[in-house]
Amino acid sequence: RKHTNSNPRHGPFHQRAPAKILWRTVRGMVPHKTARGAAALDRLKCFEGVPHPYDRKKRMVIPAALKVLRLRPERRFCKLGDLASEFGWKHKDLIKRLEDQRKVKSEAFHKKKTATTRARSSALKSVKVSAEDQKILESAGFA
Repeated sequence: RKHTNSNPRHGPFHQRAPAKILWRTVRGMVPHKTARGAAALDRLKCFEGVPHPYDRKKRMVIPAALKVLRLRPERRFCKLGDLASEFGWKHKDLIKRLEDQRKVKSEAFHKKKTATTRARSSALKSVKVSAEDQKILESAGFA
């Protein structure tokens, strides 16, 4: 089917959401018309913010993608969320509010986790094991 300038509903669609913009950008870098490329695109997940199953997972940093390492200081840049909101995406404030809530919860969870780990390590240092229990532990392989 032909796509024309006269009817924008037929033409190339311009997604407004940052996740969709990123997905479309990656699609341009992948051979999406082959089975291998289509499978790779199916494995790609893009979200605005950090949704539920991933907010408790450990996050990694890709050093090659850090702005401070990739861009020279005098270069101009923009964030995808700002670009999308100027382009017509209406949910920037909602995502910001939800992300602020998530960060507060995440910080509380992290403080609790570090406190329990510290308490556990101090308890392990202070515990005394009797000689007969030590023999049993050594025989089981927990020397």
